[in-house]
Amino acid sequence: MSLIKLSTSEEFKQAVSENEKLFLLKNSTTCPISHAAFQEYQNFAAEQDKPIFYLNVQEARPLSNEIAENFGVKHESPQALLFEKGEVKWDASHYSITYSSLSEQLGK
Repeated sequence: MSLIKLSTSEEFKQAVSENEKLFLLKNSTTCPISHAAFQEYQNFAAEQDKPIFYLNVQEARPLSNEIAENFGVKHESPQALLFEKGEVKWDASHYSITYSSLSEQLGK
C-alpha cells in the first residue's frame, strides 16, 4: 500500500482513531540518514495491505512536536513510531529504522 502523508493534528487523530495499529515515520527532507530510513520505510510500506503514514518534520513541525509531547516520546528525526490502540508501543530512530525492524513489529 502507498504511504500517506500527514500534516495536521486533525489528520493524525483521524488516522489513529481509524487504525488499531499505525506506523508513522517522522522524516527530515534534508538529512541523509532520514533519506536512508525513508527508503527502508517505503520498502516496508510497499508490502503492507494497511495504510502506512509519515510526516515531513520541516513541513509539519507543530504536529511532530505535539506527538512528542502528548505521547512522551523524545523527538528524533528520523523516527519510526508504532501506535496500537492510541498508544506508542515501539519507536526507533536513525539507523535502527530498517525493513527488518519494522517487519518484526508486525509479529508482536
